[in-house]
Amino acid sequence: MSHVGSAFELPAEANPLTETLLLQALHSAVSSNVHQVQTGTKQLQQWETDRGFYPHLQSIFIDKRLPQEVRYLAIIQLKNGIDKYWRKAATNAVSKEDKEAVRRRLLPTGINEADRKLALQNALVIAKITKFEFPNDWPDEITSIIELLRSSTFQGSSSLHLPRTLLILLQIVKELTSGRTPRIRATLQSLTGEIFRVVVPIYLAKIQNWLSFLRHGGDSEGDALQDIEHSLLALKVIRRLLIAGVEFPNREHDVQNFWKISQDQLGDLLPIVLQGSSSLAEGVTNLIEKHLIQLAKYHVEMAQTHPFAFIHMQHSLHLVRAYWNLSADYGKAFASSTVKDVDSLVDEEPQNSIEERLCLQGLLIVRACLKLVFNPAPSIKYKQPQEKEERTQAAEIVKTQLLTAEFVKELMEVVVTRFFVTRTSDLREWEEDPEEWENRQEGEGDSFEFSVRPCAEKLFLDVAINFKDLLVPPLLNVFYSVASPDNDDLALKDSVYTAIGLAAPVAHHALDFDAFVISTLVSESRKQQPGNNILRRRIAILLAQWISVRVSLSTRPAVYSIFEHFLSNRDSMNDAVVRITAARQFKAVVDEWEFDPSQFLPYAPDILSSLMDLIESVELAETKLALLETVGALVERLDYHISPYANRIISLLPRLWEQSGDQNLLKQVVVTVMARLVSSMKAQSRQYHRMALPIIRGALETESETGVFLLEDALDLLANIIDQSEKPPSSELIDTAPYLLKVLDLGTDTLRQALEIIESYFLLAPAEMLHDSFRAPLLTALDSLLGSLRADGNGVLTRLIEVMIIQAESLAGEQAMEITITDLLDSYFLPNLLNGLHGSYVAHCTTGPLAKVPLVDGAIETDYFTILSRLLLASPRITLSAIQPARSVSNSSKAKPNTASEAPESFDETMKWLLEEWFSHFPDIPSPPVRKLHCLALTNLLTTSQPFILSKLQDLMTIWTSIVIELRTSDDAQDARSDSLVYDTSTVHQAFVMQDGQSAPEAPSEGRKRELGRKDPVHRYNTAEFIAARLGNVIKELGGINMFREHWLVNVDPEVVKAFGELGVL
Repeated sequence: MSHVGSAFELPAEANPLTETLLLQALHSAVSSNVHQVQTGTKQLQQWETDRGFYPHLQSIFIDKRLPQEVRYLAIIQLKNGIDKYWRKAATNAVSKEDKEAVRRRLLPTGINEADRKLALQNALVIAKITKFEFPNDWPDEITSIIELLRSSTFQGSSSLHLPRTLLILLQIVKELTSGRTPRIRATLQSLTGEIFRVVVPIYLAKIQNWLSFLRHGGDSEGDALQDIEHSLLALKVIRRLLIAGVEFPNREHDVQNFWKISQDQLGDLLPIVLQGSSSLAEGVTNLIEKHLIQLAKYHVEMAQTHPFAFIHMQHSLHLVRAYWNLSADYGKAFASSTVKDVDSLVDEEPQNSIEERLCLQGLLIVRACLKLVFNPAPSIKYKQPQEKEERTQAAEIVKTQLLTAEFVKELMEVVVTRFFVTRTSDLREWEEDPEEWENRQEGEGDSFEFSVRPCAEKLFLDVAINFKDLLVPPLLNVFYSVASPDNDDLALKDSVYTAIGLAAPVAHHALDFDAFVISTLVSESRKQQPGNNILRRRIAILLAQWISVRVSLSTRPAVYSIFEHFLSNRDSMNDAVVRITAARQFKAVVDEWEFDPSQFLPYAPDILSSLMDLIESVELAETKLALLETVGALVERLDYHISPYANRIISLLPRLWEQSGDQNLLKQVVVTVMARLVSSMKAQSRQYHRMALPIIRGALETESETGVFLLEDALDLLANIIDQSEKPPSSELIDTAPYLLKVLDLGTDTLRQALEIIESYFLLAPAEMLHDSFRAPLLTALDSLLGSLRADGNGVLTRLIEVMIIQAESLAGEQAMEITITDLLDSYFLPNLLNGLHGSYVAHCTTGPLAKVPLVDGAIETDYFTILSRLLLASPRITLSAIQPARSVSNSSKAKPNTASEAPESFDETMKWLLEEWFSHFPDIPSPPVRKLHCLALTNLLTTSQPFILSKLQDLMTIWTSIVIELRTSDDAQDARSDSLVYDTSTVHQAFVMQDGQSAPEAPSEGRKRELGRKDPVHRYNTAEFIAARLGNVIKELGGINMFREHWLVNVDPEVVKAFGELGVL
């Protein structure tokens, strides 16, 4: 095949798709030569949308003369193509002819494929196509499969046909049961009856054959082995069919019959497996065990999926008790090796045995019954009249006949004394690989459906919550009998403490946990006794479970002292598991709502030092991550008190970053801890900024996978660094700003965060941010966002532009504003802003059937006028001079699509519609500061003395009257010119931070925000005085009050003039 690689050195168009070339590409893709693999794979990708690709793949798969790996890749390519291109609406969808060619050969190929792996992949292909094409495009598929099933049982048929047909059917049922759409559910339900009537007789015949062989012997052991495999396949099909394909199983006679058969077979097979037989081969025993598990899953899934129907099935409660008895019996073996055996670890029953798996099913089925009564799935509308009655009856049956007081007490006793123990296998793994064991124990809580211990804990919690009055008193009685430092029964104590920890939400009223901590746990935590490390681990977990439930502030120091001791490596009883568990659980203690840093400070040095040492000593990335999260929580809660320990924490982070490799979660936590440190230490954190900035820049390079993963956390870190930086900022920090422009282009959820960070940059370093190299590309990026954001996002963009304008005017006055407004023109930001407002004006002028939808409206229109307000306040002359060219651009093809006509628009025409829209929108502005800002901007237009604003004198006087009254601090006539938005920001700051005579450190950014407030015209100008000054100037310029009254005031409603005059502004 040496010539194959060179065949694909040519461009794709030089390799038209043929079956021969496709075969060569598949050979290359499975080659051991890396270059050939890359070339072949690339060629396959280029061909996957070509006509004939999938039929050719199928032809290669069918050819049994070819190597298995080539055939396997061919069927995998076909399977992957179905997901991408089989839907009719998909881009580059497979043609109808190609689909027909593939469909025609699927079933004959599948039933005659001897290789199991290849047969499975072909069955998966059939199942995926079924989901898309049955019944509309492949109406005879299921009929054909049923005929194949029937014919495969005839004498003389191929021995492959039955198992391969069952395999195909199983994959089809799996695919359909995974579908959530009503169409797929309806399809499955329509097929269930017909398939069930064919598969069940096959199943029963096969299981009877091999059971008879096991009991009485026979001539052909090979046939019996085949029968076991076939019956298992059939049972898997039946289980899924009856769970997903029947809506009311208790009303179906055939389903009820099979339900009874399944219980009988459970009784027949259990003795064979549990009692064991030396004559059975291991493979046969495994297959029988798989039958048992399938039957058990059928029973449990019926209880979980159709709980009310389950109760109305024959002997269902008897079945539940039988499963519970299996669980309770296995519990004896589960608890037979406990901490008492710590000095002599002996072999015990292997984990994941059939007994353990059946025990798990027993726990799950009891949980399903509890859920049926106390937490049933809600039903908005009953599908049939008798459904409500069936639900009520089922719940009552379970309450009265199953969940009796005696049974519930037995549940608690068995779970606590048998399943809440630490087994010999646990101890062995604890000693052999402590990190791995501890990590697995922590993760098991989320896998309760697959493991006995966590499932038992969930069951106990269900029972405790719903039967607290019945169970809490006896539980506490047992607790009081063992909760003493003098009691050395570690096994029982470990179990009871587990139960008390889980029962915290329901037992906290009855148990004085504070007294228990002081009288018992403090001394128990320091006992030196073989096996006491197990109790120490349990105490750490117990304290974390109770800390937010009932541990008073006065008891917290005792809790901190216990954890301080558990984290110390000076006590040999504190092995790796104890210290890791304590470190992990301490996060809950720190995160608790009432955590008081001042109480914790005496313990901080030792605890933080121990945590740092532990992080350096552990090996698993998952463990490092968990411990680092605890450190992060401490940093956040201690706030500026963390400063003495910051150097030690920071020194760890680079090594953890290097050790993380491709563990992005660990990198994420490193960045989070760094962000919290910077935030907590305020300005003192500046020494760490230089180390953090390269990480931030790497994350903002969004092309990398790590960058995408860390982007949000890196932005948090950058925001904190800017907030805590003092002027002048470092050059490295300034150089990081342009990276944010790439984030703006992403348009993701981080957009708002990026805009807020850029605003912080303008507060920190306005001169650098207003430099040509950053200002111009920023405005271009902002223009691309204008009109595409929701109201909240557009508000953040608007605030950024406002800050930019305020800082520009503050730095260089008119000169800076001229440059800024020119940039707003050149970037099309101002033209597109005016274009949006004009579209709204046109839309608001239309009504009825011809009404148009405004381009911008509501809060976004307010934002647009807010930006104009800032410009007009900063420099009305330059802003007005830019409006005419801006509207000229708006009417050209360079701006975004708009409703403006192509005809040139005069300046007076622009100002006429602009002011008309502005004044009509003014009543819709909800915020007083924004209303004042707009009022000042419109008033500032009087400096032009032009008719376009003087003709709007009535509108101006109306808003003047409204705003002045709104902002008055009282109704006192002496306060006629008062303004509630003009205040001393330094006084506000002092009132905010002073507490008990102490002033907490503040972030440098807070001072910059106050400085911005002092620059802001909204807080700088008194409204009444501003109006009086502008109005007085225009009256003077127009020749005095008489000329003003004669030419302009005469056009204003006398009532409006009177109301304004009564304000006493002039």
